[in-house]
Amino acid sequence: MADSIKLKAKSKGGVTSVKALINHPMETGLRKDKKTGQVIPAHFIQEVACDLNGKRVMTAYWGGSVSKNPYLAFNVNGGAAGDKMTLSWTDNKGEKDSVEETVG
Repeated sequence: MADSIKLKAKSKGGVTSVKALINHPMETGLRKDKKTGQVIPAHFIQEVACDLNGKRVMTAYWGGSVSKNPYLAFNVNGGAAGDKMTLSWTDNKGEKDSVEETVG
């Protein structure tokens, strides 16, 4: 699927830099629709996980306070050009997505 994730991973000097942009509405459940006045139901990412060559290197637990279309960047010790980086997310409605990228 991976329609909602843009992922880039580059390795330099034994450290892999990971940058991801996730397309997601990230609704808190506290906001009201301006036209109807009804509360917009909560819809947010709860867990983001990243694997390097099948080994978990990062897990983040998010809530409704994270902004719409979140950007995530972090570094991982290890990794080299040609390795496989996988990023996935799961939201509070059970929806999920993942993408695999080759480290550059």
